[in-house]
Amino acid sequence: MDKVRAGAGDGRREYRVEELAEAAGITTRTLRFYRERKLLQPPRKEGRIAWYGEAHLHRLGVIAELLERGHTLGGIAELIGAGESGRDVAELIGLEAAIIAPWSDETPVHLDWDELKTAFGDQLTEENTAESVAQGYISVEEDGITHVSRRLMDATTALVAEGVPLAVVLEASRRAQEHVDAIAEIFTALARDQLLGPLAADTPLPPGEAARLTEQILRVRPLARTVTDAQFALAMDRRVHAEYDGLLRQRREQREDGGADDRPDAHGQGDPGAPRAQA
Repeated sequence: MDKVRAGAGDGRREYRVEELAEAAGITTRTLRFYRERKLLQPPRKEGRIAWYGEAHLHRLGVIAELLERGHTLGGIAELIGAGESGRDVAELIGLEAAIIAPWSDETPVHLDWDELKTAFGDQLTEENTAESVAQGYISVEEDGITHVSRRLMDATTALVAEGVPLAVVLEASRRAQEHVDAIAEIFTALARDQLLGPLAADTPLPPGEAARLTEQILRVRPLARTVTDAQFALAMDRRVHAEYDGLLRQRREQREDGGADDRPDAHGQGDPGAPRAQA
C-alpha cells in the first residue's frame, strides 16, 4: 500500500507516519512523542493503519513555530487543549508577534581599546566602564567593548568631545534610563489593562478575537511613540525656557548687585569704605 495517497476520494493527501514525519522535517520518534503529549489530533484509522492529513501537517508546522518562539511543549499543550484550532493558534502567533515585536532597531557597535582610548583618553576608567556595564549598554571583551546601540555610543563620544565629562554623561544616561523605564511601564500597563484583558481570562479567546487584538495592537503601538515624542518635545520647550529665563534673571541680579557699590551715598560718595580725599 502506498505511504501517501488521496484521502477517501476527496483529493486531500493522506500520510503514513513515516511520510508525515518526513514532510514536517521531524523524526518519527518526535512525531510519536507529540501524539503521546496530545499535541497532535488522532489520525484516521483504517484497520491497523493510521492515516494523517493536511491538518496534521499544519499542526506540526504550528508546533514548530511555537517552539521557535520559545514556547514550551507544556505551554503548547495547554494552548491546544484549550480548544484552539490550528487557525486560531496561528492567529495567536500573530498576536504574540505584534505584542513582543522589537521597538528599537539599534545596531550594536564594537570598539577596540585603542579606539576607546582615542575617544575618552584618561576618562576610560574602571569606574566608568563598570557604570556602563551596570546600565546594560556594553559588554566587555578581551579586545574591547560592544555597545548595544551605535547611536547612543556616537552621542556619548560627541558629548565627551564637546567637553562634558564621561562620568557626567553616564550619570545623565542612568537618570534618563530610570525615567524612560517609568514611561515604558505606563504604556505597557495601559495596554495590559485596557486592551489585553481577554488574554488573562480562563476561557479561550472567541473566534477571531486574536486577529482583532492583533490589529488593535498594531494600531496602538505607534501612538505610544507619538505621545512620548510630543510630550518630550513640549517638556524640553518648557525646561529650556525656564532655565534660560533663570540665567537671564541671575545675570541681571549680578549686575544690579555689582552696580550698588558704585552708586553715590548721601554725601555724594561712592563706596563709603573707600578712602576720601582730604580737603
